[in-house]
Amino acid sequence: MIGDRVEAETGGDGREISSWANPAQLLLSPAETPRLKGAFGGRHLKHFFIASLLAGAMALPAYAADYTIVAPAAPGGGWDQTARSLQADLQKEKISGKVQVVNVPGAGGTIGLAQFASQQKGNPNSLLVGGYVMVGAILTNKAPVTLDAITPIARLTGEYEAVVVPASSDIQNIGQLIEKLKADPGAVSWAGGSAGGTDHIGAGLIAKAAGVDPTKINYIAYSGGGEALAAILGNQVTAGISSYGEFEPQIKAGTLRLLAVSSAERIEGADAPTLKESGLDVVLENWRMVAAAPGISAEQKAAITADVEKLVKSATWQATLKTKKWQDTFLAGKPFEDQLAKDIAATETILKDIGLVK
Repeated sequence: MIGDRVEAETGGDGREISSWANPAQLLLSPAETPRLKGAFGGRHLKHFFIASLLAGAMALPAYAADYTIVAPAAPGGGWDQTARSLQADLQKEKISGKVQVVNVPGAGGTIGLAQFASQQKGNPNSLLVGGYVMVGAILTNKAPVTLDAITPIARLTGEYEAVVVPASSDIQNIGQLIEKLKADPGAVSWAGGSAGGTDHIGAGLIAKAAGVDPTKINYIAYSGGGEALAAILGNQVTAGISSYGEFEPQIKAGTLRLLAVSSAERIEGADAPTLKESGLDVVLENWRMVAAAPGISAEQKAAITADVEKLVKSATWQATLKTKKWQDTFLAGKPFEDQLAKDIAATETILKDIGLVK
């Protein structure tokens, strides 16, 4: 019917769209028709209707795609937070009409990746959130489905690693930690996240940069950030490594001492040097990305990329980054695809050095 909402209409790029049409406003009552016909003439009245309809069509809002975003992790984690931030901000900015988030956790994101690649082929309305942890998980788990099976769209955010010790530790700076590591790698225990994840890779890169055999490091993997934090605060380990945001409350409270960060430049508000300026050639970013389904057309990929680019430029998304303390590391198109390939190759190298990948 005229004025009804048209659901799941297909736009020029093949994506589902939602829009409102209300040409009923242009209809005239029987009493008005003779009056206008006399004013315009029958032929001109026809032209009046056509012009009015065209003007009304031009005034309608732009088509907005409905998206389903797959977060390949349990609710509450970084990927889930990213997916739900995308959901809220895409809708708030009216870039998308309706956005749903589906959680498919397990195996460092590789279960959700495999399901997404097999079930959403050719679907331009389905997106996947992923990140650097997934790169390591694919390699360490020898996953049959890799990132080659999906369509990368953009890197959205990044978090940098922080190296900390308990405030009661006799280690005052990163140099002293490295001295202990060089003297006896096994005596320096590291607390961090899952084996083969960003934290483990970070510890391995630090050891390698310091001239220490990465296979000799004493890395203790914890299933959750809370467990690792408890171990550090309880002096059960020598040092901890995780994202800066994970440790920030305790750093600000004075219960943890920040030794260094893995960013290329110092983090605003963090009173510590970078690993690089400390003589360790290490820059490590735990980035998060959004990808589309395999088998979509070039036009569909361009349309999705345009939606994402519009979002990241919005004040709404910038406010989300500030609230979440995420770094804006947006990168799209071929530059992102090239960087992704470099990250995969570098990750495979360090995981081999650590001994987690043969």
